[in-house]
Amino acid sequence: MHSETWVLTNARLADGAMAELRLEAGRIASIGASVPQQGARLHDCGGRLLTPALIDCHTHLVYAGNRAREFEMRLNGASYAEIAAAGGGIVSTMRAVREASVEDLVAGSLPRLDALLAEGVGTVEIKSGYGLSVEAELNMLRAARALARLRKVRIRTTWLAAHALPPEYRHDRAGYIDNVVLAGLEVAHAEGLVDAVDGFCEHLAFTPAEIARVFDRAQALGLPVKLHAEQLSHQGGAALVAARGGLSADHLEHATEADAQAMAAAGTVAVILPGAFYMLRETQLPPIAAFRAAGCSMAVSTDANPGTSPMTSLLMAMNMAAVLFGLTVAECLAGTTGAAAKALGLQGETGALVPGLSADLALWDVETPAELVNPIGFNPLRKRWFKGEMV
Repeated sequence: MHSETWVLTNARLADGAMAELRLEAGRIASIGASVPQQGARLHDCGGRLLTPALIDCHTHLVYAGNRAREFEMRLNGASYAEIAAAGGGIVSTMRAVREASVEDLVAGSLPRLDALLAEGVGTVEIKSGYGLSVEAELNMLRAARALARLRKVRIRTTWLAAHALPPEYRHDRAGYIDNVVLAGLEVAHAEGLVDAVDGFCEHLAFTPAEIARVFDRAQALGLPVKLHAEQLSHQGGAALVAARGGLSADHLEHATEADAQAMAAAGTVAVILPGAFYMLRETQLPPIAAFRAAGCSMAVSTDANPGTSPMTSLLMAMNMAAVLFGLTVAECLAGTTGAAAKALGLQGETGALVPGLSADLALWDVETPAELVNPIGFNPLRKRWFKGEMV
């Protein structure tokens, strides 16, 4: 990517200090009270807050159809089981995804991606998991790769075929894992479509033993792993992904102090997803104090998906993480920058204002990080740079 050389002056950092940054060849070349200006375009930040571009490290952004009717049914008292019996839930999205072409998936997902980018996001993780057949799962990741070609954004793709059982495999769990999850992973890896492998470890999804089989294959292919864990009940998923040195365990409402310690020791990030907690009207809070005490990194993400977290605002996720879960402003900003980068294995590439890292930046019409986390429904983004290019 061609990028100009920039010098940003009068930038206010998250700690309140003023600084200048020089951006060269798509990277942060230097940062300090004064940096060389020769050969550079100047941009006066005017004392505004400059942060790394935000990172949404857990999304299901590529899908087809919508689940608004189910939302209405829930409001009218229908249970999860009743909605599923009526053809709703993940299976509803599965049918829509299977009927969609790659082009359909791209067209439907672009507005959701654009909503994130408009809030200063520079990196987005996108999972498969709604096709539940080899070809439909591949098409979801092909669409995710296409989105990265259409917009100035870094997209990381995740194979999540172990998300739910499709109807045709309802009575053949092992067959689904063999024929779709594992066989499809091999094809996706060969096609260059996969950056990481995920699963849903839950009483209504897959057991730790089943997830372990998926992780075995992922790690044989040299792919990092992560896991939807301890969301609705405690199944041992957080300990499993930590034992495998996984990138992250996500949701974690039912995680324990021992889980937090195991994750911290393994360097596994706790990804906090307040949108699903809110939409499902959950009451079990994730053990934030235990993560803090253990020194476990916490990321914050939208979990953007059609059913349980139809949210495409990372700023809103930061506010919800603060209000619902008690994260501090500093934790919310770190959770959508440095910790989120670590949750994607990108801590050496983006997520911090450090020389040598990618020049992915967001300039805000505010002076303090609290002004990002406090408002609801207000977006103060002024400028965004991606790999040194002003977008």
